[in-house]
Amino acid sequence: MIEELISDNDSGRMPGHTKRIGRELAMLYLFSGELNKDHLTVERSEFYAEAANLLKWRENRQLRKGREYADELLDLYVLHGPDVDERIKRQSRNWEWDRISLVDKNIMRIAVCEMLYMGEVPPVVSINEAVEIAMDYSGEHSGNFINGVLNAVKDQLSRPAREAVDNL
Repeated sequence: MIEELISDNDSGRMPGHTKRIGRELAMLYLFSGELNKDHLTVERSEFYAEAANLLKWRENRQLRKGREYADELLDLYVLHGPDVDERIKRQSRNWEWDRISLVDKNIMRIAVCEMLYMGEVPPVVSINEAVEIAMDYSGEHSGNFINGVLNAVKDQLSRPAREAVDNL
């Protein structure tokens, strides 16, 4: 399931910060759930352990904090998934929802959750992180597509693009 996706990634290299780890784990979890509906019965902790093992990430404080951040992101998507998806669809002009790759779709879901519901992350950071994750996990032109869609979402926000905010 995620083995093929991870095999294309530079496995063994743990990202430099916990939020990036969390974003990757959350994206992989959502991606895996799209491929295998039974996956949603798997405990997140089991999935994270499997993914970390496949990525050759060693257990440490950074990975534990990354898992906590992944849980925050996934909880937000569970609560707001339809709104998040609708915002992506609205800004994906000339692209049918079913034609967007599952990897790209789930990278954008994570970024939009951050932009809408996590004030401590400036929207431009969410976009940059999404583009970087796309370079590791997706096709050669995905970064440009993701950047365009997420910038359009950002432009619809009523918060500063380059600053953290206390409350959303």
